[in-house]
Amino acid sequence: MHPSDKDLLAQFSVSSTKEKGFTAIIRKYQEKLYWHIRRMVVDHADTDDILQNTFIKIWKGLDNFREDSQLYTWLYRIATNETLSFLERQKKNATISLSDVGVSLENKVKADTNFNANQLEWRLQLAIQALPERQRLVFNLRYYDALPYEEMSRILDTSEGALKASYHHAAKKIEQFLKNY
Repeated sequence: MHPSDKDLLAQFSVSSTKEKGFTAIIRKYQEKLYWHIRRMVVDHADTDDILQNTFIKIWKGLDNFREDSQLYTWLYRIATNETLSFLERQKKNATISLSDVGVSLENKVKADTNFNANQLEWRLQLAIQALPERQRLVFNLRYYDALPYEEMSRILDTSEGALKASYHHAAKKIEQFLKNY
């Protein structure tokens, strides 16, 4: 059982227990953040790099966390922003189009040694990777992380209505992809 976020933040705020508190935050949220990032970038090594950068930003910013939102909302927002920045850098460095990035992510899924095109889970992953970046992010937060639209709105700094529309469009595209695959 993990300590409450309030206890973790209190532990982090005391200089003598700061590192212990941060380690406990990592233990509590590392796996959830890992999978949140991994679903966006697919590649394990890239996910690890982004997760490391995320925790560095969290370490640097946690003293200034005002608790206006829940801790996990703040952590997801940092992880999301780091992931989107990484994807944007990839696009700029490779000077390729958005559709080419989708193809690249699809190829990473297919290159995975565990990939089996006949398994529904892998077909779902291919469908998700074919979505535009924003729809992919919204779909993952809602479908895999089961975040309510209110929390997603805080993480992504957008309206709940826009998120609902984005999720609806993503679900329809995935449904069509799976029918045609």
